[in-house]
Order: sequence, then C-alpha cells, then structure tokens
Amino acid sequence: MFLMMSLIFVLGYVFIAMEHPLKIDKTASALIIGVLCWVVYMLGAEQILSLGYSSSWRQFLSLYPNLHGSEAVHTFIADYEITRHLGDISEILFFLLGAMTIVEVIDQHQGFKVITDKIETTNKVKLLWLVGFLTFFLSALLDNLTTTIVMVALLRKLINHKQTRWIFASMVVLTANAGGAWSPIGDVTTIMLWIGGQITSLKIIEGVFLPSLACAIVPLVILSFFVKGKVVRPKNAASDKEFSTPTERIGILVLGGFGLLSVPVFKAVTHLPPYLGMLLSLGLIWIISDIVFRNKPDEIKYKLKVSAVLQRVDVPTVLFFLGILSAVTALQSAGQLNLLAHYLDDKLHNVYLIDMAIGVLSSVIDNVPLVAGAMGMYPMTDASAVGYLANFVQDGTFWEFLAYTSGTGGSILIIGSAAGIAAMGMEKIEFLWYLKHISWLALVGYLSGCLVYFLMH
Repeated sequence: MFLMMSLIFVLGYVFIAMEHPLKIDKTASALIIGVLCWVVYMLGAEQILSLGYSSSWRQFLSLYPNLHGSEAVHTFIADYEITRHLGDISEILFFLLGAMTIVEVIDQHQGFKVITDKIETTNKVKLLWLVGFLTFFLSALLDNLTTTIVMVALLRKLINHKQTRWIFASMVVLTANAGGAWSPIGDVTTIMLWIGGQITSLKIIEGVFLPSLACAIVPLVILSFFVKGKVVRPKNAASDKEFSTPTERIGILVLGGFGLLSVPVFKAVTHLPPYLGMLLSLGLIWIISDIVFRNKPDEIKYKLKVSAVLQRVDVPTVLFFLGILSAVTALQSAGQLNLLAHYLDDKLHNVYLIDMAIGVLSSVIDNVPLVAGAMGMYPMTDASAVGYLANFVQDGTFWEFLAYTSGTGGSILIIGSAAGIAAMGMEKIEFLWYLKHISWLALVGYLSGCLVYFLMH
C-alpha cells in the first residue's frame, strides 16, 4: 500500500502531463489522485504506519498515548490528519480565490487598459524590454499567471506576426515567473511558503529580488541580439467596447492594487492568516464597486457586478490545487516525503543542490506539489539552530532559495509553470518550438539567478 500511494501519484501526474493528447482535463486527474491517495492510505494504514516513516504518526501518539490499535490509526487519519491538512489547504485556496476575483474585477472594469494604452513603440528591442520589465514588476504585484494572461492579451493587440508573438509571449512567461518569485503574493509557491511561515514578506524581497532580476535580464540581453526591426500591428484590431470612464478605470486599478498590496500589511499588523486580509480587501472592493456603478445601465451593471465577475473566476484552477495538495499531504502524512528527504540529504546534503534539483524538476512536474512536498519533507527548525539545520529556520537559505528555484525553474519547459501553460493555451505555442528556441534561454537565466544568489551568500 505504501508503494501503491506513490504509484497512484506518479500515474496521476502522467495523466496531468498528457492532458492535451488524452483530452482529459488535468483538474479531474488531480482530484482523483487526491482522493485515491487518502483512500489507499486509510485502507492500508496499519501496514503503512508500521514502517515508521511518518513523523506525524509519532507526534500523534505522543499527544494521545491512551489510543491504541485500529482505533488510534483511524482517529489519526480521519479526525486528525485530514482536518489539520484541510485547514492549511483551505488557507491557500481562499487566498487564491480572493486574489483571482479581485484581479478579474479590475479586468472587467477595464482597469488594465490604463497600462496597455500607454505602450506605443513598435521597435522590437524596445518593446521586448518594455514588456519584460512591465511583466516582471506586474507579476510581483498581482501574480505570474494573471500577469501572463493580461500581457499575452496585450501582445495580440501589438504584434500581428505569429512567430514574433510567440517569442514575446515566451519572454512574458520567463519574466512573469521571475517577477513572481521575489514577491510573497507573486506565485502560488511563494504564497504557500509565506502562509506556512517559512518566509516573511520583507526578507523574501531582500533575498530573492536580485537573483530574480538576473533570471529575467540575462535572457532579455541575449535575445536582444537576435530580434531586429519593428513589429507589425494587426490592421483590423477591433477596439474594445468601453464599459467605464477613464477615471473609473484608474480608480478601480488603484483600489484593486491597494487591496492586493495591503494583504502583507494586514498579516504583519494583525498576525492573522493572509487569506483573511485578502477576503477583507475583496469585500471592500465589492461594496465600493456596487455603490459606484449602481446607476449604470442594467446590461453594463450586470457585467461589472462582483457577483457576475465571480462566474468568470477560474474555479478549475482552484480545484486543481485542491486535488494536488490533497495528494501531497497524503504522501506527507504517510511518510513518503520524509523518506525522499532522507534520500536527498544522503545523496546531496547541500541546500543549494537540493533546491536547484527541485527547480529543474519543476519544469517537468508542477512546482506546487514540489514545494508542498519540500515543506513536508523539511520541517522548520528553531532560530537557535546551528550548522546545517540553520538553513531551515524562518527566512533561512533553504526556504529563500527554494522560493527562487521553484518559481523560475518551471520556465525551462512550456508546461513547467501555470504561466507557461496559460501562454501555450492562449497562443497555441508548440512544445517542441519552445524547447528549441526558448528553453536554453530559460536555463541560462535560471542558472544566472542561482549564481547571483550563491554569490550573495
């Protein structure tokens, strides 16, 4: 049963990776492996826990010494572990749901039009750097997935030639992932580490900004020698119907941006989980939006109401994370991840090599379960820890470097990150084309950032 859980997890990932050829949505596969891992765990619990790899089981027995046998096993899994992990997963899911809704509200109110209307240059090199830097900093404010969607939509209005647009869209993926790595709200993995307490807001910015900047700049510099001339804009680009005034668009953009940026402040002041700050921001934006647009015509008002916007939020993505994180927590509880941690320590025993290996793996396997696995494999140590264990304290080298490698390593392959998958779906970018033209750039950028971080420490 212990091996069967791992087998289910691996086969589930094959189905997720083969989503397009099999024409089976990855969310369905994620939900199934999330449930099946717990089912197999429960059915073979006594045999699995008897192997001694589960640190959670040892902790449970120390807390409840009066429970024994099958009663203890079933109480541990059904009432203790699932409930505990569901609380951690829910914090992430509600945070994502709140953030995605706020971004969608800004988009529906055409708030991003304030930014996109300012881009006028047609010079390829200038446009490349403008788009790259805008993506880099915007993804830190929003998140890399949302920023990619916005920027790829923008590129459709700026570039007519498909191959040229693929190059720019690919660089959006690279810079969005790099920009999201140094912000506590820029990537799902940094959100997970931030909510989990492994990193803090100011320290992650201070420690990872320069490596992330190198990861973005080096590919841009190299590509600048290959792209020449000017872009050709679409001739018959239809102008979007405007539902709001320029003042309203600026107002909703500022309000939404302030709401997102206030979440780290909320956590620092109240010491409450960040998802509560995100939901507070969403509630305030909801009220203000309803008040400001209540006199609009019914057709426009219905489109702009937050209750209508919620129907456009990418719920399958939220459910995908639910399934993946459920599967990972099952492996964490049963002890597979603990076993993997010991293996990596025995073979590498170097936090830099371990994190770099996780980063490269994230180009093949989604970085969310990898980071969730690392969080389960390597518990945080006390601030007084010394030697090798000092790398695992809050804001320690392992966690900071993990935020960088897991956030940027996925750029090496188009399917290695949520941003890459979004760009691939929107622009129909071919896997082999990306592998031939962009992967080496992403790898050079990734290693450049690793080198910068290593030199800093």
